[in-house]
Amino acid sequence: MKKPSSKIREEIARLQDQLKQAETREAERIGRIALRAGLGEIEIEETALQAAFEEIAGRFRGSQKAAAGAASGKRYPPGSTSAGTSTAPVEVGASQGIGGEG
Repeated sequence: MKKPSSKIREEIARLQDQLKQAETREAERIGRIALRAGLGEIEIEETALQAAFEEIAGRFRGSQKAAAGAASGKRYPPGSTSAGTSTAPVEVGASQGIGGEG
């Protein structure tokens, strides 16, 4: 038997609430990490900061990107995120004020 539309709407509303809660948790986590790294003290445009975050995300998705690049015939040198751009390693540790939070 098919679900009535009212039940589907209730389920959608419940899932939207779950999504909002998950996004809030993720934003708070990333925000705490960014503040500990000192990003709160840097004057930077939001678009430039978003581009930097996208570059970082690309680094952590490297295996997925490499698989997609291999399928398309693109080859990038190790340590690069895309053609023509390379990245420096990110140091993580106590010197950056990272505590037991998270």
